[in-house]
Amino acid sequence: MPSVEARPTIAQLAADLAAGRKTSMELTEEALTRIAKHVGHGGVAFVAVDEPGAMAAARAADQARAAGYVGSLLAGLPVSVKDLFDVRGQVTRAGSRALDGSAPAACDAPAVARLRAAGAVIVGRTNMSEFAFSGLGLNPHYGTPCIPHDPERIAGGSTSGGAVSVAGGMAVSALGTDTGGSIRIPAAFCGLSGFKPTAGRVPLGGTVPLSATLDSAGSIAHSIACCAAMDAVLSGQTLDTRPAELAGLRLYVTRDFVSDGLDSTVALAFEAALERLVRSGARVVWFDFPELCRLPEINGRGGLTAAEAWAWHRGLLAERGADYDPRVAMRIRRGEQMSACEYLEVLAARRDMQACAAWRLREADAWLMPSVAICPPRLDALESDEAFFAVNAQALRNSSVINFLDGCAATLPLGNGVGLSVCGLHGQDARVLQVAGAIEGIGYQYGRN
Repeated sequence: MPSVEARPTIAQLAADLAAGRKTSMELTEEALTRIAKHVGHGGVAFVAVDEPGAMAAARAADQARAAGYVGSLLAGLPVSVKDLFDVRGQVTRAGSRALDGSAPAACDAPAVARLRAAGAVIVGRTNMSEFAFSGLGLNPHYGTPCIPHDPERIAGGSTSGGAVSVAGGMAVSALGTDTGGSIRIPAAFCGLSGFKPTAGRVPLGGTVPLSATLDSAGSIAHSIACCAAMDAVLSGQTLDTRPAELAGLRLYVTRDFVSDGLDSTVALAFEAALERLVRSGARVVWFDFPELCRLPEINGRGGLTAAEAWAWHRGLLAERGADYDPRVAMRIRRGEQMSACEYLEVLAARRDMQACAAWRLREADAWLMPSVAICPPRLDALESDEAFFAVNAQALRNSSVINFLDGCAATLPLGNGVGLSVCGLHGQDARVLQVAGAIEGIGYQYGRN
């Protein structure tokens, strides 16, 4: 796979702005120029670009900086927003045609409002799997975003356009969501970092939901420190995210389920990463988690996602079902077949699994796993429904474990579309970012090989 172009981090760009080497207007013009070039070459990362709004925000950021006010590290930097967040005055379509004709949003979603208040410049809305219901990013309405440096392979989903916007230098970071891996999969495939916080830490008001229980908002960017800077703004919480001392960390690795059936490229990259960690003084602790093997059975009727998606979509499907991607509609309609009893049984199984995870990981500083079990697939290999659903299940398998457990996770690139996930349980966000930062800092040329 071709190499990923190295791009500056949020901290580097913030330093350039502070030193007067760059202005926000210059950075925003550069981002908009790249977007125009991307679109001119047939790229579909964005479903809408707000050039006048972005330039006005950049001008305001430069003026505020000149007056001595800098709202955050993000002040004056271009960011993109996934198409399921409300942006004042714009229609939120969630990657679908079924919401065509909806009224423009009266106000920003809280996450978007927090980005604006921090001084970020919103350049546009990014493409996505329709209604966020796929880990692959295919979209029959607006086109399927592919990896900028390997355009025959999909970027992953559902935050597909967001990852491409960052990888292509069209945004410094992307605001996305993650219900079963929708931040971590495209970040891994595109050679980027991504962070899925504990659900509820970032408000999800003003968004089109997929699963109210599992949804989480976070970011895709060029480093763990970038993701931490985004998290501070999005969550409104100041965590201690300074990289931990790697020596002596207890990094748990599961022998079963998330390590089963890995693509050979993924397996080799993951093994090499573990070896490097051991040489750097970390303790890799192998353990079994056989209870995870029950997840396919627990979610066999569609799980929490299908049930909760059906509750939101049933009226819209009745009215506009012909406008849906048939693959998405099929998965949502599975929720209609779930009884209240079956839904409650899934919730009970989730509580049991969470208790089991808390016991098995009680002495872990973090839990490591391949972010995705497969490498980025070719777009032309996903034409049949059979191939699509099989590959989608493979792509989501590892990352969805963390959502089911109500945990948090960061992904770092290992190159060739492979990601290393640093995972924690509920509320362990700071520790996950500390450990991920430590791993990032030991000299890997993440995503550059």
